[in-house]
Amino acid sequence: MLDSTNILGSEEWCRLDDMSIPAIKARVDSGAKTSSIQASKVKIFTKGLEDWVRFEVNPIQDNRSISILCQAKLFDVRSVKSSLGISEERPVIKTPVTIGGNTFEIELTLANRDTMEYRMLLGREAISARYLVDPSKSFCQGDISSDEITKKYRPYMNEKSGLTLGLLASNPELYSNKRIIEAGEMRGHKVVFLNVENAYMKLDASSPEIRYRGGNILDKFDAVIPRIKPAVTFYGCALLRQFDTLGVYCLNSADSISKSRDKLFASQLFSKHDIHIPITGFAKSPMDTKDLIRMVNGSPLIIKLLESTQGKGVVLAETNKAAESVINAFKSVQTNILVQEFIKEANGQDIRCFVVNGKVVASMQRQAQKGEFRANIHQGGAASKIKITPEERKLAVKSAKVLNLDVAGVDIIRSNRGPLLLEVNSSPGLEGIENTTGMDIANVMIETIERKLKYHN
Repeated sequence: MLDSTNILGSEEWCRLDDMSIPAIKARVDSGAKTSSIQASKVKIFTKGLEDWVRFEVNPIQDNRSISILCQAKLFDVRSVKSSLGISEERPVIKTPVTIGGNTFEIELTLANRDTMEYRMLLGREAISARYLVDPSKSFCQGDISSDEITKKYRPYMNEKSGLTLGLLASNPELYSNKRIIEAGEMRGHKVVFLNVENAYMKLDASSPEIRYRGGNILDKFDAVIPRIKPAVTFYGCALLRQFDTLGVYCLNSADSISKSRDKLFASQLFSKHDIHIPITGFAKSPMDTKDLIRMVNGSPLIIKLLESTQGKGVVLAETNKAAESVINAFKSVQTNILVQEFIKEANGQDIRCFVVNGKVVASMQRQAQKGEFRANIHQGGAASKIKITPEERKLAVKSAKVLNLDVAGVDIIRSNRGPLLLEVNSSPGLEGIENTTGMDIANVMIETIERKLKYHN
C-alpha cells in the first residue's frame, strides 16, 4: 500500500547536492520522458580523458541575481525538438536528486528554461516505479517558505559594493527592465529604477542638478542605462544630456537616441554611409503622391509613420490606388510618413541583430503570422535562432556605429540584392531575443558599462 512518501504533487522541491543547489522547485510532468534543468553558459570541456560540461543555474525563478556555477561529467548529447519545432543539441548529465527523504540518481538535460515558470522539470523516467503523481496536490514531499529559501541561498548573494547604476525608463515591471536590474545586482552593483517623468532638472552653469520626486538630488550615479519609450523621447533625451553634463556615462547618448528615433534623418545617414536600405521616399505635398509611388517601384509598398515603433504605424498598401488613399489620408492630418518598397521575396521574415559595444551578441529570425507582413514579436511574429552571414553581421555593426549607439536592435531583411537595413532601435527589448537564443544579453550590457568605466571587481 502507498503511503505519503510515495506520492508527488504537480510541483515539488528538489535538492541537488552534487551541484550545490540546496533547493529548486520542479514541475512534475509524467508526459515528459526526460528531466531537465535551466542552464546557461553551457560549455563542454575535457577533464583527463573524459568529457565534462560546465554551466550556470539560476535556481530561483524571477531572481537571476542568484547564480550557481556547476560542472558534471557529460553523459550524453541528445537532439531535442522545441515547441517551435526547432531541433537543438542538448547535453545530458547524471546526478543524484533528493526529494523529501529519498535520494536517487536521475538523468538531467541541460536546457534553456528561462521562459518556463519552473527551473526544473521531473520527467517520467525519474519518477517511474518510485512515485505516483497526484496533480491536484502540490509539495507532497514538503514545502519550503520564502524565508527558508532566502536562508539557504544567502551564501550565494553578492554584496552590493560595485557601481551605482540608474535605469532611466517608465515601467519597472517590463521584462527588459527587470532583467537589467537583476544582471546589475548579480554583478554586485546597485541598480536604481528612475522613472523618466519623476525626474526634473536645474539648469545652472555653476551647479547643474537632476532631482527626483520629493527633492532628492541624483548625484551618486556612475552610469545611466536609458530605456526611453517613444512618447517621452524629447524629455528623456533632455535628462540624458543633463546626466552627461554631470559627468555620468550614458549607455546610448541623447544624440544617438534622437537620431535613431527620427526615421527620415536615420535613413539619410544610412544612405550617406553606403548602408543599403529598401528604396524610400518622402514628400510634403499630396501633389507628389503618384510620383512618390512610382519612385519606390509602385505597389505593393510600405507606408510608415516617422514615429512608429514595434510595427505600429506601419501599413502595407497592396495597390497603387490603396497607396494613394493611405498617403493622402496621412497627409491630410499633417502626419509625416515614409513610403518604402515592399521586399516580396523576404516572405514576411526579418532578422533582429542585437549589437552591444560594436559586436553582434545575438541574432534571431522573426516570421510574420499568416496574413501579416510585420514580423515584430509585438505583432504576433514567431522567433527562431539564426546564424547570420558575415555580410549581415557587418551591416548590423556598421548601422549601430553610424548612429553611435552602444546598444542597438538592428533589423535586417534578406532581398534578391543582398541584406537591406530596415531600421535601428535604440531601446531594443530583451525578452524575445533572450528567450530565443538563450543569451544573457542584460549581463553583456552591464559588462559593457564596466569596460567603459574601467571597473574591476
